Amino acid sequence: MAARTKKAPPPMSEEALSLIASWFRTLAEPSRLKILRSLEEGEKNITEVVAATGLTQANVSRHVQSLVDAGMVGRRREGLTAICFIADPSISDLCDNVCNNLMKRLSDQVEKLGGS
Repeated sequence: MAARTKKAPPPMSEEALSLIASWFRTLAEPSRLKILRSLEEGEKNITEVVAATGLTQANVSRHVQSLVDAGMVGRRREGLTAICFIADPSISDLCDNVCNNLMKRLSDQVEKLGGS
C-alpha cells in the first residue's frame, strides 16, 4: 500500500510544540483516560466518576483538575456538587482514532502469527 502524501504542516515555534507535548502528557495517564471515557457517556458529578472508574475520590479530583487545566474537561457547580463534562469534543475523536488504530495493529499482529 502506498503511503499517503500530505501537505506539509506549518512550522511551529518551540513554545507551541512544548504546549502540544504538555497536552499529550495529560493524556498519558491511564486514570485520566478512564475519566474521559466515563464522561463520554454524559455529565457526571465526582461521586459518579468515582463509581464509573473505580478510582478514589482524591485521585478523581486531582486528575479532573489536570484535565480541566488542559481544557479537555469542564466543571460547573450545582449547589455543592461539581459536575464534570467533556469540554473539548475533539478529545473523544482523538481517543477513538488511537483505539481503532491500536486494535487494527493488534489484529494485524495476531493474523501474522497465525491466529484467528
